[in-house]
Amino acid sequence: MGNRFASGKIAIAMCDRCGQQFKLKKLKTEIIKQRKYQLLVCPECWDPDQPQLMLGTFPVDDPQALRNPRKDTTYVTSGINVNGFTTGGSRDIQWGWNPVGGARFFDTDLTPNYLVLGAQVGTVTIQIGS
Repeated sequence: MGNRFASGKIAIAMCDRCGQQFKLKKLKTEIIKQRKYQLLVCPECWDPDQPQLMLGTFPVDDPQALRNPRKDTTYVTSGINVNGFTTGGSRDIQWGWNPVGGARFFDTDLTPNYLVLGAQVGTVTIQIGS
């Protein structure tokens, strides 16, 4: 006994989403949340399955806390840098925004300012034609 369906080599079908005519073999099955639906859509209307719709499908273990944490002592024990200032170790932050260094007169203890601004102004000569 032969096949129960025709081959569909030259069959015409309509996209279930936009209504345009396409060859039946060009249409794709719509998949939403890993389930196939009875929608056949054209390549322009077809959307791949959205991974964000699968949230909760797979177990996720994402612990945030550490077991036996230790406090950061590098701020106190970091030493002196080449300029003779004590450095902050892993928390030594130098800001580069208004004013350069980020420190103002009232918070120099919290944010020491070791940055120095350097700028030059020059001229540019443009020759047109030769």
